This record gives sequence, structure tokens and C-alpha cells, in this order.
Amino acid sequence: MALEDICSFRDIPVHCKSFSAAFLEETSSFCHMSDYYNFGWRKLNKSARNITRPFPLSHGTTTLGFIFQGGVIAAADTRASAGGLVACPAVHKITPLHSHLVVTSSGSGADCMLWERILTREIRLYQLRHRRRLSIRGAAKLLSFMLHPFKGTDVCVALTLCGWDEEGGNTGCLIYVCSDGARLQGDVISVGSGSPYAYGVLDRGLSWDLSKDEAITLAREAVFRATHRDAYSGNNVDVFHVTAQGWKQRQREDLKEEYYRDMERREKIMGHHFKSSYVF
Repeated sequence: MALEDICSFRDIPVHCKSFSAAFLEETSSFCHMSDYYNFGWRKLNKSARNITRPFPLSHGTTTLGFIFQGGVIAAADTRASAGGLVACPAVHKITPLHSHLVVTSSGSGADCMLWERILTREIRLYQLRHRRRLSIRGAAKLLSFMLHPFKGTDVCVALTLCGWDEEGGNTGCLIYVCSDGARLQGDVISVGSGSPYAYGVLDRGLSWDLSKDEAITLAREAVFRATHRDAYSGNNVDVFHVTAQGWKQRQREDLKEEYYRDMERREKIMGHHFKSSYVF
């Protein structure tokens, strides 16, 4: 097929061309990944693997996702940092993979973009072969197997798959996958240097019966509080809402404006308490 020629699948052994639907959907199955996804890493000599950077780079971000009765919310800041340098104030840390799945990324920007593209390609190829979308759990399992050969290397990827899974009970699904192959599923997940601060806000305000507006406000608040305390997060906040009808993105909001609004609210509250303390 022309698609196989484009993707160079004719040069790949038959047993590496595809994963069966049962393999990807069953969580108990196991497969030894071939060198097709290792990009020749195992062929490099030991000295080539141990190349060190001239100086260390610290990565930071704030991404989060949670499930509520109205679907799945994904939110993230937009600051890309390289050590103490703000490399870019307006990156996209939430990437749509298909109509019902978005992924939040943290770690090395180049690594995250590469693996998001690889996963998007594999999901599309699965849909062409089987005439249906790969489930969120299947996509997370596939990504975990592809990343596992890079365990212990400098590859730095932490992706949270936030989507609506029709095959998994027609409900929201949230799964975290990192570069050592770990795969964790939950109802609320926050990743990045600002995640401890975001968890504090989410643990206080998250409940299953939140309305859509309340859930979006909570996500914005969690990212805002995290960026206020974490130097590696900031600038703007992106929010996605995923339902059975697909994902929708809210307009990007400047966290600086949110900061000034918060200061005004604090001044009003403090002014009210100051006046009331002098009422006789």
C-alpha cells in the first residue's frame, strides 16, 4: 500500500508491523519491543551513550488533569524554561492527538514533541487498520512499551493522556506515562515542578459533581497558584475540556491579569475587615 511505502513499513519485519487489537486492549498481555522503536539506540557503543551535557538544565512546568461529572479537564501553563532562563513564554503544553484525546507534556520539549508525533502516527495507523480508534488505555500501553527501552537514558518525557474513552465504558480517562515506561491511571493527576502547589488547590476544591464552569475555574486557579510559587511555571494558562462530543479549547488567558484580579480581591477583603473592626 502507498501508506506503507510512506511510513517505510515494507522494510520492517512482519511481526513488527502492527500490534493486534487484543494486545493493546488487554492490560495483562506482554510483548518484547523490537529495535524499530529504539531508533538504533542499542547499536550505539557505550561511549556514545554516556555523552554528558556541558552544563545541567533544570526543567519546570505545571500541568494537570482531572475527571468530573461533565468530562475531563486538562490545563497547563505556557512557560518553557532552560535552567534559570525563560526560553519561551508561549509554548503549547497541551496537544490534541485526535478528536477525543489531548495530552499534556512535561520534561524535555524536544523529547515530548517527538513522542507526541510518534504516538499520533501510531494511533492513526491503528485506526486505518482496524477502522476504529485505539482506546485511551491502549494508547497509553503502546506509549509505555515504546518508551521503556529508553529507561536510564537522558530521554525526559512525562505525558498525561486526557480523553474520552468510548470503549472503556463511555467515560473520561486519565493516564500518566513517563520515559521509564511507568503507566499510572487516576482521577486527578498533576505533573511538573509546580504540581505540589496545584495539588493543594485541587485537593481542596475538586469534587465529582462540579459544573463545567466550576471545573474550569478550579483548573485555572490551580495553575495560577502553582505559577505564583514556582519560578519555572508562568505566563499564561491553557484549558481544554474533553467530553463525548470531543475536545474544546478555551481562549488562552494571561496569568498576569489573574494576578492583578487576585490582588484586588485581597485588598477588598482586607479593607472590609479593617472597616468592620472599627464598628461600635
